[in-house]
Amino acid sequence: MKVICQVFRSPKEEGMYLYVKKEEGLTKVPEELLKLFGNPQPAMVLLLTPEKKLARVSVEKVAESLETQGYYLQMPPRNEQDPEMQEMRSKNSKLSG
Repeated sequence: MKVICQVFRSPKEEGMYLYVKKEEGLTKVPEELLKLFGNPQPAMVLLLTPEKKLARVSVEKVAESLETQGYYLQMPPRNEQDPEMQEMRSKNSKLSG
């Protein structure tokens, strides 16, 4: 498994990142999510491989999400009480299934 992944940073929420396949860009990210996320700011490009280690999530989880829904949303640490952020977090937590 090798996936070239583009990572975007949210200008609205510190620690929130959106991972997408580089060749697809943001085409599979729902419009509602992009509105809450804000104007995506390019952060980095990664080559995801089984050997790669990510700081807060497994490569397998990101790769699975990229295949099934076209993106992976990394939420900031759970210390905010903002209802919109809690709703996004609950939707994202369903990925761990």
